[in-house]
Amino acid sequence: MTGAAPRATAMRGTDVLIIGGGMIGCALADRLTLAGAAVRVCERGGVASGTTAHGEGNVLVSDKGPGPELALAQLSRRLWPAVLERIAERLPVDAAAVEWEPKGGIVVATTDAGAAALVDFAESQRGAGVRCEDLDANQLAAAEPALTRDVCAAVHYPEDAQVQPAGAATALLAAAIAAGAVLETRCEVTAPLINAGRLIGVQTSRGPRHADVVINAAGPWSSTVSHLLGAPIAIKPRRGDVLITAPMPPTVFHKVYDADYVGAVGSSDAALQSSAVVESTRGGPLLLGSSRRQCGFDDRLRPDSLAAIARRAIRLYPVLAEVAIMRAYGGFRPYVDDHLPVIGPDPRLPGLWHATGHEGAGIGLSVGTAQLISSALAGQTDEVDIAAFTVDRPAVITQSTEPSTKKVLR
Repeated sequence: MTGAAPRATAMRGTDVLIIGGGMIGCALADRLTLAGAAVRVCERGGVASGTTAHGEGNVLVSDKGPGPELALAQLSRRLWPAVLERIAERLPVDAAAVEWEPKGGIVVATTDAGAAALVDFAESQRGAGVRCEDLDANQLAAAEPALTRDVCAAVHYPEDAQVQPAGAATALLAAAIAAGAVLETRCEVTAPLINAGRLIGVQTSRGPRHADVVINAAGPWSSTVSHLLGAPIAIKPRRGDVLITAPMPPTVFHKVYDADYVGAVGSSDAALQSSAVVESTRGGPLLLGSSRRQCGFDDRLRPDSLAAIARRAIRLYPVLAEVAIMRAYGGFRPYVDDHLPVIGPDPRLPGLWHATGHEGAGIGLSVGTAQLISSALAGQTDEVDIAAFTVDRPAVITQSTEPSTKKVLR
């Protein structure tokens, strides 16, 4: 059933309330309305104003080793073109704003140790069906003329792609609204509505909102929402920063990053982790990343993070030493200690589902996550087992996140 549109009657008569109007919430709204559900999205701020607005728009398979997250990434990558084609048929302007760019990625190693690790990693990915090709020095120079020649190994991932994240989220939401979904912004969830031990909706700053299914898709704020609903999950904010250069002539032609990036993504260290990530945008500026740090919701830009990003980017592309930085921004990724998303029903509270914890991969994994949720709600199986992302696992439900006894009846 990969890529196939869900049967329009599969969820007819089901009222679904999605908490969060970011990339995951918008993808859910699109998929569930397509399946026939009556969907309402409650967003406490503006659409795509949180993590989604502060991302790079990556749709990657290159940074994930064999396992359930890679399988979800592969599913999502196959779904994206079909989803955009469907949206374009009805909403061509919104679909164009997604800026879908299947430009591929190149991962490079600048040390012998890094090269050995990259070669082994790529070989394990090939075993899981990922397309990747080793590049020799001449091939690399042809693909990225401005890249440093001080490279020990390079691997090309033709399936890697990029979108404009806010454009992608709003296109998905526009498709949902065109199909009947309801959006409420400035609508903050304040308490659960529970009857006979089942979640039947939420109390919001705009009044009660009832639903058969409530999906917590609040990204880094999913922990706060889950505590309010009485079924806490351990989602933490993990901050990342991005530098934006002044507009440039064509200089970088793929998403290019150092092999250290994979280690930084998989690290559980709370201290600053940085690696070189360089990619172009259609408007001309380059996006330079990346950093990871656990600092709560501290929203300050930190010089050490920005300096580390700049140093590593210049190491890959020496030409950047002469390029002006136009601005910098940071945001929060929804982090789980075992580095897997949280997708599926909450066994402690019937009626509550979660779709969160994707950390920096939420843009790419969004449409696959929406398909898994849609299939599960309709009682159907999918090619990726949703059980791999179960809520009921130690990294998500710990002794410090025992469910609240608070009950609100409506």
